[in-house]
Amino acid sequence: MKIFTKISMIALISLFCLQSNAQTFGLKAGLNLSNILDKDNDGTYNNNLNMNPGFHVEAIVDMPFNKFLSFESGLLFTTKGYKFEEEEELFNIKAESKLYYLDIPLTIKASHDLWKGLKMFGTAGPYVGVGLSGKTKVYFEDIKLDDHNINWGSSDEDNLKRLEWGLTFGGGVEINSIIIGISYDLGLSNISANQDNGTTIKNKVLKFSVGYMFGK
Repeated sequence: MKIFTKISMIALISLFCLQSNAQTFGLKAGLNLSNILDKDNDGTYNNNLNMNPGFHVEAIVDMPFNKFLSFESGLLFTTKGYKFEEEEELFNIKAESKLYYLDIPLTIKASHDLWKGLKMFGTAGPYVGVGLSGKTKVYFEDIKLDDHNINWGSSDEDNLKRLEWGLTFGGGVEINSIIIGISYDLGLSNISANQDNGTTIKNKVLKFSVGYMFGK
């Protein structure tokens, strides 16, 4: 909780400072399709994993450098995780891991006017995230075999590290004050708490967003 408190305070202060100098701010929300990279020294295990549907909600601030470039940041509440399903002739196994994060993207945004009120844009930059909560469920047929909350930390008894960082890329269009976009978050940090035998877990999230920018 100490890490969460520190990052939350830094994020709120940064957001306030940026917003005080920004020309625009906005709200964005939409659909997530998340998955993970799961591997160790013996192989890769995420080939049979499926995208896990979820959602995100983000408060945005946009600070322009000039007509074409701006710095965009905000606070992003987002879901991550994966789904797994294996169907055999005699049995069916399902698993789902849903993770909830607070992310802070720090991106450069390039925009280009296409027509009156219509603009295309692209964004790229790093992000830092902190795990808030999570749950994993496993079913054999309709029988629940496992249902546990994620333990965040760095000890062998924990499941995942709370702090994460990576890169985010995106693009879309602005129609007057309305935003329609798509983005991809690529986790670069290993969030596995137990990294014996090279165990590596990294988040991957595809996001589809609709938003509104105020003050335009």
